[in-house]
Amino acid sequence: MGELVVTEFVTLDGVAQAPGQPDEDRAGGFAHGGWQAPLVDHETGEAMFAQARSMDALLLGRRTYEIFAGYWPTAPAEIPFTALLNRVPKYVASRTLNEPLGWAGSTLLGDLAEEVAELKDRYDALHVIGSLDLVQSLLRLRVVDRLHLWLYPLTLGAGKRLFAEGTMPAAFRLTESVGHPNGTLQLTYEAAGRPTYGNLAA
Repeated sequence: MGELVVTEFVTLDGVAQAPGQPDEDRAGGFAHGGWQAPLVDHETGEAMFAQARSMDALLLGRRTYEIFAGYWPTAPAEIPFTALLNRVPKYVASRTLNEPLGWAGSTLLGDLAEEVAELKDRYDALHVIGSLDLVQSLLRLRVVDRLHLWLYPLTLGAGKRLFAEGTMPAAFRLTESVGHPNGTLQLTYEAAGRPTYGNLAA
């Protein structure tokens, strides 16, 4: 069975909403869109692509799919992600979209639990980027195998958080930690079952 790998860009206070563009996601009156952009440099960009290049297929939620579908099909060819994201099969979890989907190679999913299991059987590396609501569902289903977290040195105080209310108790094992000169931390965690508990007062 293949791995389901989640990549998220997160502030120190856990906000993962609209990292790339000012108008990416204004839900809840979010006024900090594009917070990641000033902190992406050549070094971190290369590291992000090195992580992503193992991708055999991409799984997205509706909002992230619409953002990606509006940009990547006509994105500059010199951006390494352009060829990768346009080439790989894309699967979309949505209750509101209808097929055919506009981005070539995109397929709408039905039952999430059943179809994600099938996708993990079919592909060695099924990646998820952004898609915060979808990630919560995948964590509840306990099908996430690895987290690529990019932790940025800023706080926003408001916005959608990666680990929001409803997050299931789970344990993770840190397998890689890289600090970049711009203050960004590149962290990789593998799923490690459920939390264990003790008593420090004993």
